[in-house]
Amino acid sequence: LVAGTRLPLRLALGGGRALRFAPRAVVVGADAGTLRALRRLSGLRLAGIAGDVAAGAAAMTLAHPSLPWLGPIEAIPGLARRGAIEMVVVALPVAASERLADLRAVLEEVPVTLGLFVPGGEAAVPGAGGGRLLALADVPIGGAAGVLKRAEDLLLGGLALLLAALPMLLIALAIKVESPGPVLFRQTRTGRGGRVFQVLKFRTMQHHLADPGARTQARAGDCRLTRLGAWLRRSSADELPQLINVLRGEMSLVGPRPHAPGTRAGDLPFELADEHYAARHRVRPGITGLAQVRGLRGPTETEEKLRRRVAADLEYIERWSIWLDLWVLARTAASVLAMRNAL
Repeated sequence: LVAGTRLPLRLALGGGRALRFAPRAVVVGADAGTLRALRRLSGLRLAGIAGDVAAGAAAMTLAHPSLPWLGPIEAIPGLARRGAIEMVVVALPVAASERLADLRAVLEEVPVTLGLFVPGGEAAVPGAGGGRLLALADVPIGGAAGVLKRAEDLLLGGLALLLAALPMLLIALAIKVESPGPVLFRQTRTGRGGRVFQVLKFRTMQHHLADPGARTQARAGDCRLTRLGAWLRRSSADELPQLINVLRGEMSLVGPRPHAPGTRAGDLPFELADEHYAARHRVRPGITGLAQVRGLRGPTETEEKLRRRVAADLEYIERWSIWLDLWVLARTAASVLAMRNAL
């Protein structure tokens, strides 16, 4: 079966047509020779040029009329979130190492591949402006791993939603009977690549006391909770509607938990409390995660609590495997049944 599908696919992609599947790249700091070399590199589609405003958009466009000017490097995250690019190629000179560090900081939360163009070398491209492309940072859980993880989410998430359909219906009816207001609570959360989405949960608070902006995090014994809502939080059943977020592709079963924009650790927003916080957004957020099964959940009254949680999230991204996901899901199921460390 594999051989029978590979051969027609190989023939269909012959003659350069495979380029349509190559990653779209924006080039930072390129001159005419560099662009000629990059055009010769297989597996790369140049979408445009970006760089310092001081370089002059008009001058860059005149030198390379076939490529559009896409703005300064600060515009690159927005291009990635819109799906306009999948790769950033850096062609800055060695003397611009400080600018390269700035670029890596800008791209910390964006799921793009970062490549460095090196002029000359043994693998030089024939003709003027030869060079090679080195990978500085790949998309975490990307490529075949990303396909496998998405298949896991669709298969296990779909099965879980099917099994939970009847309990979710009963919970919805109980919420309507106990207090007025909608069954579902929607809140803006930050997802992969910094994109925002509406996370779905069963409403656990009195509707007129709900806090969509997450200005005040829920705590044990919170007077805003309904009696059913307190039980839903202890059992984590309030998060069952997030299976819909998983099937939509906004979340994953396992990953860093999504937070509402502006949520604080102590007196600081999460983004300022930990310099590595944005790196969590390079993957889809999860219903559960490594931090949660280690007991790192609940209110973040101190910056230290957030830093420990972020460290666990980054460890998960670094160590990801399908077996780690299954282990986290098994530990989560055990914790839910014991109702440990829940509000």
